Order: sequence, then C-alpha cells, then structure tokens
Amino acid sequence: GSAETKHVTSAGDVMSVQGFIECEHPNSRLYEFVGNMLLKGQTATPLGPSHILLRGAQLKNTQWVYGVVLYTGHDSKVMQNSSAAPIKRSRMDQTTNVQILLLFLLLIILALVSASIDISWMDKNKNSHWYLAAMDLSTPNFFLEFLTFIIVYNNLIPISLIVTIEFVKFMQAYLINLDLDMYNVHRDTPAMARSSNINEELGQVKVIFSDKTGTLTCNDMTLKKCSIAGIVYGDKPLSEDISEFSDYTVLDNLREHHPSASVIREFFSLLAVCHTVVPERKHDNVDDIVYQASSPDEGALVMGAKKLGFSFNVRTHDTVVINAVSQLESALVVVCVICFWLFSCVFLFVQ
Repeated sequence: GSAETKHVTSAGDVMSVQGFIECEHPNSRLYEFVGNMLLKGQTATPLGPSHILLRGAQLKNTQWVYGVVLYTGHDSKVMQNSSAAPIKRSRMDQTTNVQILLLFLLLIILALVSASIDISWMDKNKNSHWYLAAMDLSTPNFFLEFLTFIIVYNNLIPISLIVTIEFVKFMQAYLINLDLDMYNVHRDTPAMARSSNINEELGQVKVIFSDKTGTLTCNDMTLKKCSIAGIVYGDKPLSEDISEFSDYTVLDNLREHHPSASVIREFFSLLAVCHTVVPERKHDNVDDIVYQASSPDEGALVMGAKKLGFSFNVRTHDTVVINAVSQLESALVVVCVICFWLFSCVFLFVQ
C-alpha cells in the first residue's frame, strides 16, 4: 500500500476514490514493476514491485486488502512465466526410439533394393517363364512393388515390443502405488506414480545432488542442540517427539544465575527476534500463535525459542514484540532487514 490510500478502509471509501493507474505492458518480469497512480486532486504516486500482489499470493498477518486488478488471465506475470511441462523420457525409451528409426530406414532400403531387383528380373525373364507371360508386365509399377516389399519386411519393426514395454511400465506404476515401504505414516500419504515414463530409471540412482534442504529433510526441522558460552545443550538422548528440546538444563542455568545466564538470555532473545517470521493468532484462541515462516529453518528456531520461554508475539511494520521467560513484553524497533537465501538477519534497537 501507499500513504495516499491508507485512509481507504471500507467499501464506501473504495467507491469514492477517483483516478487511474498507468502501468507497463504485460511482461514476465516477476520482480520488476513500473507504474504511476494518479488520484483526483493529488500528484502522481510512483508504484513499484512492493505495491503489487502476484497471482496466487497468500495474505499473512492481515485479514483483508482492497486492491485494483491490473493484469488478468494470460496477461498476469505468473501466467507469462508459465511453460508447458517437458516430456520426460528414460534412456531406454531414447535408445529404443533410435533403434526403431534405424530399423525403419533399413526397411526402406531393403524395400527399394528388392523392388528394383524384382522389376529388373521380371523385365529380363518375362518371355522365358510361362507364368510371367500371363501377367501384364508392359508397364511395371515400381511403387506397387515397393509397397509389396514393405509388407513383406514389416516384421523388422517390433511393434509388439513397444506395447509390451508400455504394459510393463503401467504394472510397475501400479505396484509402486501399493508399496508399503513408500507409505508415509505421519501424513497418511501413499506413493503416487504420476508418470510411468521413467520407472526404469529409479533403480539406477546412486547419488543425489541437491541445493535444497527440504529435498532431503522434507522441511521437517526442529531445534535439537545448541552451544552457548562454550556449553553444549541437547546431548541427552532425544525423545520420540521430534519437536521437543530434551535438555532443559539451559533453563536451570538461566534461573539459577549461572555465569552464562546473560549469554543464554541474549542467545534465545536473538532467536526470537532475528527473523522474518510473521505470527498469526486464531480467532477462537488469541493465545494460540501460529508462525508463518518463508523458511522452515526460521520456523524451527522461533518455535524452539518459544518452547524455552522466549515467545515472539507481535510484528508490525517497524517493530517486533517478544516475551522473555514470563517477563513483561519488550518492543524493539526494526532498523534494517538483510535477507540472504533461507536465513534472515534483523538489526534491532530496544525502544
């Protein structure tokens, strides 16, 4: 939003707004936008990427917004970036296709050579063989002879092989869906083979290279262990609940004024503050906070700090509010946010 429209908070206010918006032509640049908003009786207000919501955007930390639709349908930036899914083919399919193409070329060559030899032989021997005299060979038809040999040699191309391979792939996909070893008990989700084109490639996977943590961890992260002032907490055997921090010695050291108590307080205060997580409260229970995190790493750290008494409660445009071990809420002013990939660092001053 902008300062010129912050007073528009109801449907009646929206109906009373008069003006127009100048914007660039539809394009596929998701992170760029240039436009101007000209309201009646006001100067032009420049609009940038921070003033637009892309198609499919999800609202967080707010219940509603009023907006103007600029691009629709295939003109939207998301649709401009969409492309058809590529067809996945296994190595066996590629090899089979090449071999069938070579066999087809061989069939054409054999049919051409055979048709040429057949016409030449019949032209030389039509008078010496009685059964050829009964045939009308005055005008040999080369194309007819060519088609005849195509039919004779058609067994060179294994049509049944392709059908058999596709049937085997279909049965493999069916067995994958029934495989109990690939059933996710926590989410009650069985394996689903969406495509049977690359079934035979599964058994050939030896090494997985990935730059995404969620690929190998299923985005299921939790705070397990930490080191504060040279003391490692979390060495005790972990409980079956993966979301529970099992070593509560850190809280004992904090309450008993351990020499590292101030460092412990600062450590978990930073976990509750330095992030871009947005808290949301449920309507039926305002005390129940749900953290909306763009990264599972941030969500795990904030949840871990909350379980140890350092609760992140409120985020506004320029402040955050935390509650440290049942003390009064502390409001801090956001000075700068530096986002780098999955981790975010927020510099704050105590208000």
